[in-house]
Amino acid sequence: MTDETLGALHHVELWVPHLGRAKDEWGWLLACLGYQPYQGWPDGCSWRRGTTYIVVEESPALSSRTHDRTAPGLNHLAFNAGTRQQVDALAAAAVGRGWRELFPEKYPHAGGPDHFAAYLVNSDGFEAELIATD
Repeated sequence: MTDETLGALHHVELWVPHLGRAKDEWGWLLACLGYQPYQGWPDGCSWRRGTTYIVVEESPALSSRTHDRTAPGLNHLAFNAGTRQQVDALAAAAVGRGWRELFPEKYPHAGGPDHFAAYLVNSDGFEAELIATD
């Protein structure tokens, strides 16, 4: 018998410059993608879907208050986001929730002609890619 969880992503922890803003922006997006609130503590919180969870934390050990997705480190998180219609709807709704579209002139094929996805960036510069799975 094979352990299907072996090697699967367990969690991602994002250190953010403003916890309240991260809760609003990431919380909305993750809820739309089926994540549920999981943990909370004074400097952070998390959302879980299945065995994977995503943490946002305003750590007192932050060395900077700015995230640069083009610097070494995390560039983006990519999520399966349903049908093309669901990606379209989610991308449109995200704009009013602290997210803006990256590469709007290339939407929905900024990742190539055979890749249907929305690329979003939030107020703190974190990028999320929403991929159509149909």
